[in-house]
Amino acid sequence: MVIGRGVLSLVLRHMASASKPVETSIFNKLSEFLKPLHIDVVNESYKHNVPKGSESHFKVVVVSEQFSGKSLIDRHRLVNTILQDELSGPVHALSIQAKTSEQWEKSGHKVSQTPPCLGGSGK
Repeated sequence: MVIGRGVLSLVLRHMASASKPVETSIFNKLSEFLKPLHIDVVNESYKHNVPKGSESHFKVVVVSEQFSGKSLIDRHRLVNTILQDELSGPVHALSIQAKTSEQWEKSGHKVSQTPPCLGGSGK
């Protein structure tokens, strides 16, 4: 049986959603509300002192025309509003890179690295 790329992508996304419910929820909500030109949702929980398989620390990279004319703080507020359920529950930390398509092109599609975890020590 030959499976088309689109069908295979849907099957793989469905399989991932069962094992990564928070990551999938973040991806789906941001996709629905922001209609992004580019989106990455990265689970960075493994970089922190949490149990294996945790979904508590994320980085999102979102490129959307809905950010045009908005300040950086307003872009972050919009993302935080969309993800209010996740942020009031399982998500402990969220790094946001919210760009317009012009900013994304100008950056050469580069994503800033998330700062290393300080383990709550503040050092």
